[in-house]
Amino acid sequence: MRLTVVGCSGSFPGVDSPASCYLLQAPDDVTGETVSVVVDLGSGALGALQRHVRPDGIDAVLLSHMHPDHFMDLCGLYVARRYDPAGPAQPRLRVHGPSNALARLSEAYGEDGAGKMEHVYDVVPWVGDVDQEGAEPDDGSTVRVGPFTVTARRVDHPVEAYGMRVEHGGRVLAYSGDTDTCDALVELARDADVFLAEASFQEGRDDEHRGVHLTGRRAGEVAAAAGARSLVLTHLPPWTDGAVVLAEAKGAFDGPVRVAAPGLVLDV
Repeated sequence: MRLTVVGCSGSFPGVDSPASCYLLQAPDDVTGETVSVVVDLGSGALGALQRHVRPDGIDAVLLSHMHPDHFMDLCGLYVARRYDPAGPAQPRLRVHGPSNALARLSEAYGEDGAGKMEHVYDVVPWVGDVDQEGAEPDDGSTVRVGPFTVTARRVDHPVEAYGMRVEHGGRVLAYSGDTDTCDALVELARDADVFLAEASFQEGRDDEHRGVHLTGRRAGEVAAAAGARSLVLTHLPPWTDGAVVLAEAKGAFDGPVRVAAPGLVLDV
């Protein structure tokens, strides 16, 4: 499978990058045609995504959580897919995400989007809805998305958030989403060929904010504990120094490490 980094800026778009967005592509098992799956579609990403795939060429979207830097450009994609005058109405686009994905998306679009998101998106929660007594959702699920097998697990972030493990053709891509160190993340990254891990924080600077994001060191520690084969650091906010988190990660993980950049293409 081919991974293209569309956007890798954390929390908000930077000068050189949109917020989180990654394109996964592989041949369909039956037709051999390329299947394009978007993992997160954060602020500013839709424009850059169109360098790689048309809005009507997206086959599914996988959302880690419902913070704007991971989903907000689904509002623009809604317009692009519903109102394109060049062709007939398109089939609904499958979107996998947290239990509140549809509600948050409709809320973000505004009052005129209420009850209309369903015209464009077939939103499927990673888990069932939270019950009426307010219990937490189940831990996660495994689904088939085109030629990909995707396992989503709850990770350690202030909102309902998921990391993902994507498998195809005997190869594994693990994606942290937004999280701090947790057991679920280690299992998602177990023996992964590529571990795409956020590194928003720096050691010493952000120590008081645990349970929110990884540092380069903690991303490296997870990669080492999981036996991942390579590590790609992503979701760096504009105020986080890539050289710092890269050095932190290399101090904890002996395998290949690099910092993501828009346009980076990896054959997993």
